[in-house]
Amino acid sequence: MEETKNWYQTPIERVFEALETSSGGLSTRQAEKRLQEYGYNELKEEKRGSLIRFLAQFNNPLLYVLIAAAVLTAVLGHYIDTYVITGVVLATVVIGFIQEGKAEASLAALKSMMVPQCVALRDGEKRTVQTRDLVPGDVVVLESGDRVPADLRLFSVRHFYVDEAALTGESKPVEKHTDPLPRPNLPPSEQRSMAFGGSFVTRGRAEGVVVATGEKTEMGKIAGMMTETKRGEPPIVRKIGDFTKFILGACLGFGVIILVLGVLLGYELGYMLLATAGILVALIPEGLPAAIITAFAVGSMAMARRNALIRRLPAAETLGATTVICSDKTGTLTRNEMTVVRVFSGGRLYHLTGVGYDPKGDFFHNDQLHSPMEDEALSRTLTAGFLCNNAELVRGDRGYGVRGDPTEGALIVSAAKAGITAEVPQLDEIPFEPEHQYMATLHRGEDGNVMYVKGSPERVSKMCSDQFTGTHTEPLAADSISRQAREMASDALRVLAMAYKRCDKDKVALDPSDMQGLTFLGLQGMIDPPRQEAIEAIKKCRKAGIKPVMITGDHMATARAVAQQLGIIEDEEEVLTGEQLSAMNDNDLYEAVEKVSVYARTAPEHKYRITKQLQRRGHIVAMTGDGVNDAPALKAADIGVAMGITGTEVSKEAADMVLTDDNFASIVAAVEEGRHIFNNIWKVILYLLPTNGGQGLVLIAAILLSPFILVFGERLPMEPVQVLWVNLVVAIGFGIPLIWEPKDRGLLDRPPRNPEEKLYNPLFLRRVGIVSLLSAAAAGAMFLLFVNRVGDTEESLSQAQTAAFTTLIFVQLFYLFTARKIYRSVFTFNPFSNRVLVLGAAVTVGLQLMIVYSEPLFGVSPFRTLPFPALWWLPVIAVSLGGLLIVEIEKIIERRTGKDSYAEF
Repeated sequence: MEETKNWYQTPIERVFEALETSSGGLSTRQAEKRLQEYGYNELKEEKRGSLIRFLAQFNNPLLYVLIAAAVLTAVLGHYIDTYVITGVVLATVVIGFIQEGKAEASLAALKSMMVPQCVALRDGEKRTVQTRDLVPGDVVVLESGDRVPADLRLFSVRHFYVDEAALTGESKPVEKHTDPLPRPNLPPSEQRSMAFGGSFVTRGRAEGVVVATGEKTEMGKIAGMMTETKRGEPPIVRKIGDFTKFILGACLGFGVIILVLGVLLGYELGYMLLATAGILVALIPEGLPAAIITAFAVGSMAMARRNALIRRLPAAETLGATTVICSDKTGTLTRNEMTVVRVFSGGRLYHLTGVGYDPKGDFFHNDQLHSPMEDEALSRTLTAGFLCNNAELVRGDRGYGVRGDPTEGALIVSAAKAGITAEVPQLDEIPFEPEHQYMATLHRGEDGNVMYVKGSPERVSKMCSDQFTGTHTEPLAADSISRQAREMASDALRVLAMAYKRCDKDKVALDPSDMQGLTFLGLQGMIDPPRQEAIEAIKKCRKAGIKPVMITGDHMATARAVAQQLGIIEDEEEVLTGEQLSAMNDNDLYEAVEKVSVYARTAPEHKYRITKQLQRRGHIVAMTGDGVNDAPALKAADIGVAMGITGTEVSKEAADMVLTDDNFASIVAAVEEGRHIFNNIWKVILYLLPTNGGQGLVLIAAILLSPFILVFGERLPMEPVQVLWVNLVVAIGFGIPLIWEPKDRGLLDRPPRNPEEKLYNPLFLRRVGIVSLLSAAAAGAMFLLFVNRVGDTEESLSQAQTAAFTTLIFVQLFYLFTARKIYRSVFTFNPFSNRVLVLGAAVTVGLQLMIVYSEPLFGVSPFRTLPFPALWWLPVIAVSLGGLLIVEIEKIIERRTGKDSYAEF
């Protein structure tokens, strides 16, 4: 059987010949034979077993640190810590398992669009057959209310309209015909001789021959792309993965060095193994993964308040790294509310103010305010648009809306702005038909009946013999009308002409033969206006170093005009059409995507190719979509953004984020939140690592110096249980509250981060190194100072450990307040602006005091502490404050050099 790609181009006789069938369909025997050859007409799902999916979640760099910490705490016998850390590991794995299950739901949503049964011709008779049993060559009969079971080439239609919104994004039902289309590379939305599986018949009747089933249908191709497309790893996950490997490598390297040196210094191997395990527990930031997940969750909640629902937690941060935002036009960049902005009548051109369906606005002529009711030609033009109309203006909780066609709604609103709202009884109507290009209504009048007509300027002007000037009629100036219509169209306005004709009172029905001798009234030009907030959001994108890209199915002129109004392109910039894009190979498109910001007459599948080539250029791509055909692009993008109002379930399941208001400005707001999330994650990392570094260094130093400082051979500056407490309390009480840090100024005033830049940059290494050394020196010095002044009895050694333990906590406490800003001084911002942090600090200090004084308060000391003399609180606090001042000095140096990419916040 011959394979033919573009069935819409093929004459139906050639289709029958290629498929070895006829208008009477296949015989039962032929169908059974082909079913064995082609397989069932159904979409296949590739599912991994639940156990395999669950185990795959452990292959996550974020979990390496936690698993290592759990093993080490178990070796040390601290089983409570082991249980807690294991709980965090399992919680992370379960979350990933659930999210992957949701990804598979997108394919299930696709399958739900397939109808179980249909009517086909078998052996020349109509039969109800299972859709999965259809094969190429079968003839299917479709009627209003049916869902199309496979891809069909139509050969018989009668007033046949199909809703293809889920597949193509086209909001209106599309009229189909049987004629072959001569142009190649047409997107599905323009293949009018085809009916695609999954679409819905809204009107009429048709017969078509099956040309594709299962995975070869347009819907099947989407399912295949969804299966083949692997969701990209978010930049933050890559960074944290690299960072985790760096930390693990450093920790294990230190451990090996300490183990070898300890043995060489004469320590027993068993003792050194336990000491090394203690040092590794001190060095490993086991609280970091929980802090990062919390940051994602808190950021997701903040985005939800700004109309962006995050479906996959890392996506909350990915937006902050976005370099390109590809957006649909209608409803996202524009209001999706057609608005009349110009009226030509009586030889005058009027401009209307107001946007959307709110019936408030004024009329201007030559920049002068004009009353439309004082101009008979203008008022009649508006009346014609109001009465020759089937739409209705309604007011709801969210303001005004239109019930019916948006174009007709725009005419009602323009009339309402002039105060024309009175209904006149309608006697008859000729509905709009594409082949006629006009609509006519007949209304009861005082001195006779009146017929109003609206339609394309070319068609209506041909039906007119004269025109109304406002006071009288005069011969039709067809050239002037045509020139005005062209000027409006060149500005991307949709133009409709209005005309009328007086009739006798006894005329109560209309006939196409009445469409002559009309009087021309005027033109109304309308457009779907850009959202004002989208214009501001585009400016923010430019300032933030993000390239906005508009991808639309509209004509090139409309796309260019709207893009210019939004500020996406300038006058001479290139606009690429879907046909041009289809003719390009991937290398040609790779060269084009960097230069082109507007794509017109595109099909949703073009989004996938644009996404892949932008990513190939190193961009972090956010892509919007609402249709089924958008799903592969949404999944392939670094951040897929589905529309919450107009989006299909398939698109929402494939996306990382869902906009509840379908507004481009909400994406930009989410970008700001994403950058804020990254800032706070980096602050948490930069804060927590010195805690581990300080503990590790003080223990390493004690072991290495024990041959020279004998007290270190008797007692280390901190007990292992105290190390674990510091790790826990600093992460929970100090580190996690940093996630609630208010947004820094100017987040959208600088370019996106380099996605390839490491978390451990020079500033990170300097800051962590300085604070780690300060923490270790402060704790070690306090331990030695206390022993030197008080003695080395068992009691004084426990007090010395308590003083060192508390000093380490207080160094981190004071560092916490300066760590709120990476670059700015602690003395330049309100220390109480983060109430969660203040509360966490207060609770942690309270807990530390209870631990210090647990022996006299409770008669037990689980952390092996003993209260030290009250006078020693002065050096503890003084040493801790000294650490803050040294960090402030380092910040001054950083501000003066100003070379670091993270130095703006």
